[in-house]
Amino acid sequence: MLDHTDRHCRYFFRQLSRHALLYTEMITSGALLHGDAPRHLDFDPAEHPLALQLGGSDPNELARCAQLAARWGYDEINLNVGCPSERVQRGAFGACLMAEPQLVADCVKAMRAASTLPVTVKHRIGIDATGAHIAAESYGFMRDFVGAVGCTTFIVHARKAILKGLSPKDNREIPPLKYDYVYRLKREFPDYTIVINGGISDWHAIEQHLPYVDGVMLGRAIYHDPYLLADADRRCYDSSAPTPSREQVVGAMVAYAEQAVARGTLLRNITRHMLGLFHHLPGARNWRRMLSDAQLLRANDPALLLRALEAVRTLPFEERGALALADG
Repeated sequence: MLDHTDRHCRYFFRQLSRHALLYTEMITSGALLHGDAPRHLDFDPAEHPLALQLGGSDPNELARCAQLAARWGYDEINLNVGCPSERVQRGAFGACLMAEPQLVADCVKAMRAASTLPVTVKHRIGIDATGAHIAAESYGFMRDFVGAVGCTTFIVHARKAILKGLSPKDNREIPPLKYDYVYRLKREFPDYTIVINGGISDWHAIEQHLPYVDGVMLGRAIYHDPYLLADADRRCYDSSAPTPSREQVVGAMVAYAEQAVARGTLLRNITRHMLGLFHHLPGARNWRRMLSDAQLLRANDPALLLRALEAVRTLPFEERGALALADG
């Protein structure tokens, strides 16, 4: 979710669910240690619970990043061993690290020693470094990797990563999903927390997986249809709090945007994450058009959110009824 789940996006998501665990973008150890750490690490307290997702392969560097995560007040550290992009591979981290379980174990051990925060690992079910796209997959490869790494929580993208010849987008779509591998992993490691990821885009699919694993991670599905999150607290956390309406979410984001703009943030850096709020509903096109219009955004006025909401409200009567039903 590079360039997606920044602090503005996460604050928006938090208005939809009070309990879902949110993750940062993958941040490389080098960016934290040699770049602008506050820019990467700062967040609003409302974002808790929040995990810092790291990319790296040097145990000493990752240990120092773990100390930073604890100092900044994160709730979890997640090591990404699932990203297949060639740029990440050139940095010798991401999915290519699945071929080096002992190195991953050393990284996890160093991070656990450096802070008291829980350390988790996100990975694929396997890797194909040949570029032929037909290399054999082995459940045993993933099982042995998980057994060697030295933590007890794994988020598993249920596809292998093809390290040559496929773009990151194609790697999210072309390799076949093997959910049964993840289910089997949970059976063989019953004391571990196993979270499933990949190709899951609605509550029907989520509820099909939950009897077999401990949790479900959603990425781009939530980004494109964020209101899916609004049901999470009721369905997954036994919350009796009312489900927030889209209108309430917009109101909260107006207040947030006013404060952010006063600090020098460009409104478009907030609204770009909100384009899917009315996904598949009447008025969605009006909403997206207004919040992505360069001329309208030039004024940097958070009231644009209210005007876009009004454009949704002023739909023809029949379409307003459909919108009310969806929010009800």
